[in-house]
Amino acid sequence: MGHSAPRIATIDGIAQEIAGLLGSMLVETVDHADELSFTVVREKLADAMVLLRDRAQYQQLMEIAGVDYPDRPERFEVCYHLLSVTRNHRVRVKVQTDEDMPVPTVTHIWPVAGWLEREVFDMYGVIFEGNADLRRILTDYGFKGHPQRKDFPLTGYVEMWYSEEDKRVVYKPVKLAQDFRQFDFMSPWEGAQYVLPGDEKAPQAAGAPTPAAAPPPPAAPKGGTPKTTDKPGVSGAGEPADSEANKKSEDKA
Repeated sequence: MGHSAPRIATIDGIAQEIAGLLGSMLVETVDHADELSFTVVREKLADAMVLLRDRAQYQQLMEIAGVDYPDRPERFEVCYHLLSVTRNHRVRVKVQTDEDMPVPTVTHIWPVAGWLEREVFDMYGVIFEGNADLRRILTDYGFKGHPQRKDFPLTGYVEMWYSEEDKRVVYKPVKLAQDFRQFDFMSPWEGAQYVLPGDEKAPQAAGAPTPAAAPPPPAAPKGGTPKTTDKPGVSGAGEPADSEANKKSEDKA
């Protein structure tokens, strides 16, 4: 049985062909796991995309994604995924930038890039020069920060909820009820090697707590004889029910 994902053709010499096409605009080529990635000069991105579309037959822009490497001087990578429908092949084009240096827009080449660039701007704060509608697209109005950056706090800066009293959405700074705990992921059967806050009030032996004792069996009914329904004429519900059961048994006989 074949794989559910569509098979992408491997084209011999395609890396050399694209490298010769891009020339001095190409910074680095990476060929890994049958995937080609080309890093190009940021200022020449639009020119490289036009060449790939018109001369290398990569007609469609499928996705624009961001990656954050906080330790790098240019911490962000913007990745463009291109598809050639005539060659049945995909390539990735990358540029590097930081918080201040803009990346040339490709909306004049592929109009769909307008929304994709807005996503990268919203999540990472990358600026796209030439995008006429560079607004947030996923976060709320007045949102502070960029959630996909590695240094963005997990709790965010504000919390929101709908207030029945005010009949509107309320925003307030995040206030945690307690600090994040440091978990050691030890076996629950061995128990932690430290005392959690509050546990000092109820000391117990190390290890799992002793299981609770099984509940006692239910008490027998009054009279000492449990109810049985072994015979149709003895229903266990009293004389009226027994008489009715005997009548039905006689009728069937």
